Amino acid sequence: MTRHGKNCTAGAVYTYHEKKKDTAASGYGTQNIRLSRDAVKDFDCCCLSLQPCHDPVVTPDGFLYEREAILEYILHQKREIARQIKAYEKQRGAKREEQKQLQRAAAQDQVRGFLEKEGSIVSRPLNPFTSKAATGTVPEDAQAGSSAEAPGKDKDKDKDKEKALPSFWIPSLTPEAKATKLEKPSRTVTCPMSGKPLRMSDLTPVRFTLLDDSVDRVGLITRSERYVCAVTRDSLSNATPCAVLRPSGAVVTLECVEKLIRKDMVDPVSGQQLTERDIIVLQRGGTGFAGSGVKLQAEKSRPVMQA
Repeated sequence: MTRHGKNCTAGAVYTYHEKKKDTAASGYGTQNIRLSRDAVKDFDCCCLSLQPCHDPVVTPDGFLYEREAILEYILHQKREIARQIKAYEKQRGAKREEQKQLQRAAAQDQVRGFLEKEGSIVSRPLNPFTSKAATGTVPEDAQAGSSAEAPGKDKDKDKDKEKALPSFWIPSLTPEAKATKLEKPSRTVTCPMSGKPLRMSDLTPVRFTLLDDSVDRVGLITRSERYVCAVTRDSLSNATPCAVLRPSGAVVTLECVEKLIRKDMVDPVSGQQLTERDIIVLQRGGTGFAGSGVKLQAEKSRPVMQA
């Protein structure tokens, strides 16, 4: 039996390898790729700066931030909201003033039309012995009909003017783009990750327990395992579900919460009573494996060729 080439195209079957190769080369079809461990954020890194936190705080939804980064974001969002509200109020005031001007112009046109109609009336002495045809008076209906024809002609002229294309060489006739209608902005500051309302009072300080107290901050960044559970001393990583206790800010594993803390609902670090709201599950990144519960598949949708 003869040996076939590796890229033989004489086969009757369009293989999966050939299909993927043609898809990547043609630029059509949706491409999928699995993210590596380098594309996943560590559990102790800020969601904004993506760097290990020096002064970490956590939101009620479990997203970890550097205090300086999240406060700067909140202030920036408040300034942006104030700017949008100012632009919205300015547009509303201009629109209100434009409506007032249109109302004044309509009232002036109505008064002008009334004065013109009053000035066109000619008073003549009535002779009871002569008919209307002899005196040359015209019925009011005919006058109304003749006066009604004038606005119609003006409308036709206006339509003809609108159909005429404006000139791009004369500045006064150059068309202009109308201002976009602004919607009323919301005054609520939202979390950059969850999109829920966020206040400064909702931020809870987090205190990680160091694995080795003798290691400085630069040495911590280069190590893969930096922190441990405040109760069981188990190492913390993306593969370990963690929780933050609100009264003390200590970080413990969920296993410790289920087996030890939920029995008495007492913070083992500060000794204060706990509620369900005081146990904040910390959001963590993936581990590079399918069992992490995080979507690690990236998709890029491109045009599809249909037969």
